[in-house]
Order: sequence, then structure tokens, then C-alpha cells
Amino acid sequence: MSNSEVVELAVLDAEAVVPCCPPLRERPLTAEEAVRTAAMFKALGDPVRLRLFSLVASHEGGEACVCDISDVGVSQPTVSHHLKKLKDAGLLTSERRGTWVYYRVEPSVVAAMGQMLGSRD
Repeated sequence: MSNSEVVELAVLDAEAVVPCCPPLRERPLTAEEAVRTAAMFKALGDPVRLRLFSLVASHEGGEACVCDISDVGVSQPTVSHHLKKLKDAGLLTSERRGTWVYYRVEPSVVAAMGQMLGSRD
């Protein structure tokens, strides 16, 4: 019996994304929006997590096996901990294939974060 879950990912263009919160220049964030958004940025606030995130995001095909991204200067259990934090923040999704876990950047969340930080100039 497997505890793995296959997650279907839809590729969304930035125009179709409902942002996590409004662009910063539009209006102040609500308390709920600030909590949700802070969790995403907090997850990226650690250098190892940011590096893992960038390794997944820049990997060929838009996904990376944990075996391809584990050489970031920390132990394998620490890599797993950081990947879990990125998943919990909604920045990554994962899929188990045999003995390996493959990670993907969640495109809708990243696009929404980009829209929030984007300039309207």
C-alpha cells in the first residue's frame, strides 16, 4: 500500500492567476492575507530553502528528483526538512515515483507572488 499522492498540475499563465493578495500598491493587506503571504516569504527566507527552490525551478522540465537537488551542503534529512517546509508553504508540490520523490514549483503561487510584488508603473 502506498501513501503517495499524485498531484495534477495545471500550467497557468500569469493573467489567469488569482493572486494570494492584491499588488502592494493597490491596497493594504488584510491580516489574513499578510499571514498567508508571510508564510510563503518566510519559507524562502532561509538560504538553503531558497537554493533548493531555485534548483527545482530551474531544473530541466520544471521538476527535479530529490536525488538531483540534494547536494546543497547539508545532510539528506535536512534537505527533506527544507523541502517539507517549501511544500507546507505551498511553493512546491511533489510526486513519488518508485523510490524517488519529484518536486515541482507550484506555478500559480509563484505567479501570484510575482503579481503581488509587480509594479504598475
